[in-house]
Amino acid sequence: MTDHLSQTFAALADPTRRAMLARLSRGEANVSDLAKPFLKSMSLPAVTKHLKVLERAGLITKTRDAQWRPCKLNGHGLKDVADWMEQYRAFWEESLDRLDAYLKTVTAKKNTKGKHDGRQK
Repeated sequence: MTDHLSQTFAALADPTRRAMLARLSRGEANVSDLAKPFLKSMSLPAVTKHLKVLERAGLITKTRDAQWRPCKLNGHGLKDVADWMEQYRAFWEESLDRLDAYLKTVTAKKNTKGKHDGRQK
């Protein structure tokens, strides 16, 4: 995958990686702390592979401090995703606004018709 957006979405597609990002959204954590919740279901090397996917996608940064490997969330890595999604958010907001306007006209016509027929709503 050479496309950065595709690489980011591929990284976000896995629930383990999303959980790691959620943990990092609360602050920096070392690899051991990030691995702890997953060690019952996967090995440490598997956790490390997940972190490498997140790092290659630019979603986290991992540094080295002696034997520690602190990781932190890279908010800039999500900017491309947010920008891409913005165009669809605008589309859905416009669509929902049009639906709302249509429903108001239908309701108004129904209320007007009921009053003219002598029926009350």
